[in-house]
This record gives sequence, C-alpha cells and structure tokens, in this order.
Amino acid sequence: MKKTAIVKFATQIDESVLNDLKQFAKISDRNISSVVTEAVSDYLQKVKLRPAFSNAMDEVLNEHSELLTRLAK
Repeated sequence: MKKTAIVKFATQIDESVLNDLKQFAKISDRNISSVVTEAVSDYLQKVKLRPAFSNAMDEVLNEHSELLTRLAK
C-alpha cells in the first residue's frame, strides 16, 4: 500500500464489530487505524473489480454462446 498523508475522521460502527476489531488489532499486534485502512482499501478494490469482472464475463458469454450451448448438451 502506498504511503499517503494520514487524515483523521469520525464515523459510527456497531459495538460488536468494534469489539471484534479491537480484539483482532490486539491479537495481530496492529493498531485499529491500520486494520481499518487495510480493510477499507481491500473492500474498495473488490468493489471496483466486480463491474470489470462482470463486464468481462458478459463479453465471454456473448462471444462464445454457441460453444457454451453445445458444451452444455
């Protein structure tokens, strides 16, 4: 992950999720900020890839529909 300026922000989180987060941070010997930053970054990457993957799958299915139909028989 590329180093950028650290910016403080506030949000709300479910109490049980916060407790799990604190426990995970402690067990993994990390601070909460680094765990949240990594988790949000990973989530955003996944969300960004999903449309690209869906579009690629649509293209493959459209381009090879006849072959896929024959293989399904």
